[in-house]
Amino acid sequence: MIENSVLVVGAGFAGAVHARVLAENGYKVKVIDRRNHIAGNCFDYVDNVGVRVHKYGPHLFHTSNTKVIDWITRFGEWSHYKHRVVARLESGMVVPLPVNIHTVNKVFSVDLQTLEEAGAYLETLCDINSGSENAESYLYSTIGRRLTDLFFSPYTEKMWGIPLRSMSPSVVRRVQVRLGWDDHYFPNDHFQALPTRGYTELFQSIMRHDNISADLDRSFSDEDRHNYIHTFNSMAIDEYFQYRLGSLPYRSIRFHHDRISAQQAPSHVTINYTDQSPFTRETWWHNLPDHREQETGQCIRTKEEPCNYVDNSFERYYPIKTADGVNEKLYEDYKRAAMNIDNMTFIGRCGTYQYLDMHQVINQSLISAERWVERQKEL
Repeated sequence: MIENSVLVVGAGFAGAVHARVLAENGYKVKVIDRRNHIAGNCFDYVDNVGVRVHKYGPHLFHTSNTKVIDWITRFGEWSHYKHRVVARLESGMVVPLPVNIHTVNKVFSVDLQTLEEAGAYLETLCDINSGSENAESYLYSTIGRRLTDLFFSPYTEKMWGIPLRSMSPSVVRRVQVRLGWDDHYFPNDHFQALPTRGYTELFQSIMRHDNISADLDRSFSDEDRHNYIHTFNSMAIDEYFQYRLGSLPYRSIRFHHDRISAQQAPSHVTINYTDQSPFTRETWWHNLPDHREQETGQCIRTKEEPCNYVDNSFERYYPIKTADGVNEKLYEDYKRAAMNIDNMTFIGRCGTYQYLDMHQVINQSLISAERWVERQKEL
């Protein structure tokens, strides 16, 4: 065992934050990652058409957590950006998402103008007797069948691979319905921005410390942890235990990239689909601030096709939460098994089987690393 040394498995936000906090507290940190790059799912690059692309789908930073803001802004310049999403209807018309007054007016051909009018009209659409035991019944009771079946049912079934009625209500509660005109996707977060030079450069800055070294293209072996006083492990917890209790399911995404003339590109960043195609949305990267590095007359559209992670080289993106909670129960079994392992902590989305935004991962990781450092001082 190397004295005063810690192993971090995974170079995404969970791993990078742990590594930096530990390094600043005097620990020698080795970071390993099975991929050939740092930044995890936030990894981005500039394509040969001169546009920065997020390899694993759009990552839009937003938070009101001042601790997270103060910490992350230490490592680079940030560009203000408030995200908007539209949905394309069968007619070709695009309307704002989440659902707001403008969306309701367009779908139902009405002319609502005030919060009171919108609230009263929405009540006429709701099925108050449907309950809220699953995502479908919850939405029927809050926005009605027409809006649910248009904006949530086909999208959710494509995204999660199961019907809306089998989903936990917690999944759709993330996308709130608005009774006003504000069409921003994250209206309540006062810090909404993107790293000016991209996420990859941001991660390079986070991991630029004399006490941090990285070893990429390297998978974790259980023998590794015996060489360090502690291991923070962001790999999938069921994979670590070789699936002995069963597999924790995830959804994954296949990305389809098109190079298109800039003259044909829309002004939107994200367009959701309401159709029955296998795709859920498209992203136009050049419309994000600082993402056009060079004028080439071309831009990139990325279409997303959700799939089972097993069918996509075990690329895990989204833990699946069902109405019966069976997957969370399985995770709890793995969590109890992990408590019997000396000197290892599971971290991040895959290590804790949670659907977490970036700011949530950073916050959890800051708390985790700082608490561990304090406990070491007490020993």
